[in-house]
Amino acid sequence: MTLSTASLARPEPTTETPSGRHRHFYKAYGLTVSSEVALPELESTAPAAPDLEIVVGPIDFPDAPSQGATAFRFVPRRQYLSWQAVGSFMISGARRIDVDPAPGVDDPLLAFPLLGPVMALALHQRGLLVLHASAVAVDGKSVVFMGDKGAGKSTTAGAMIRAGHRLLTDDVVAMDLSDPDRPVILPGFPQLKLAADAADVIRLEQADVRPQVHPQIDKAQHRLRDGFAAEAVPVSRLYVLERGERMAISPLTGTAALPAILKFSYVTRFGREALPSDFAAAHLRQCARIAGRIGVGRLEVPAGLDRIDEAVAAIETDLASGAR
Repeated sequence: MTLSTASLARPEPTTETPSGRHRHFYKAYGLTVSSEVALPELESTAPAAPDLEIVVGPIDFPDAPSQGATAFRFVPRRQYLSWQAVGSFMISGARRIDVDPAPGVDDPLLAFPLLGPVMALALHQRGLLVLHASAVAVDGKSVVFMGDKGAGKSTTAGAMIRAGHRLLTDDVVAMDLSDPDRPVILPGFPQLKLAADAADVIRLEQADVRPQVHPQIDKAQHRLRDGFAAEAVPVSRLYVLERGERMAISPLTGTAALPAILKFSYVTRFGREALPSDFAAAHLRQCARIAGRIGVGRLEVPAGLDRIDEAVAAIETDLASGAR
């Protein structure tokens, strides 16, 4: 069911800032977030000292991007990202994100890059391993779905939720490796992005569909009323999704597992500039640690949404087997 923006609104704790904007308080990825951008996708929380601040104001973008361009700049202690049609963002250390909206752009459109690549880089700055993937909790374990665009990461996660499992996070998967014996996935927020054909087949009855914020955005935001895992869950399995003729799961060896994790780590999308030498070494160690400890497999999913439940059954069986 598609609802209006007003029907999806819910009270959020706020305070007013000197700029006249309201500061909203949320929880996501184990953090308390204060934000001058309204982010109803996130779970509200009581005002408290924030771990991460999102502030609206002008940004002095180095080598300002040309008209119509997308631009990224990485300098010591700061990261700049700009989409001409949306706005510019600056990440300062691990505690602050500045947002400079393009003229006429409102908060719902700002949220798309803010909760995607911008948040991913901010989480990376906090020492987390961040993957471009989706993750689902299954009876105290977790599965992570990695893959190229169109491989079916969110669709497979949606089918798992329909089967009674719980979403951990969609698009941005943040792993906390501070305990080397127990790496965990931090819960993001209860929203899944699904293409129209996938949404028609999966039909998540426990989700409300948020209004589209831009005609060029081809996936709808499905906000879950239930079916969300609010606590961190140990990392149990990582799958690289591929389309094929049959349903099959095959393990990747250590030599193949590491390149797969590196490929789908979020920060590598921005190239070597985003990984100065000290960060690059730490990032490689994180990926190698996961490749060495966690089962990584290739999940071949039959083409055609009518067979998605075969993937769900195979994943459940693979998790229950306990094999790596």
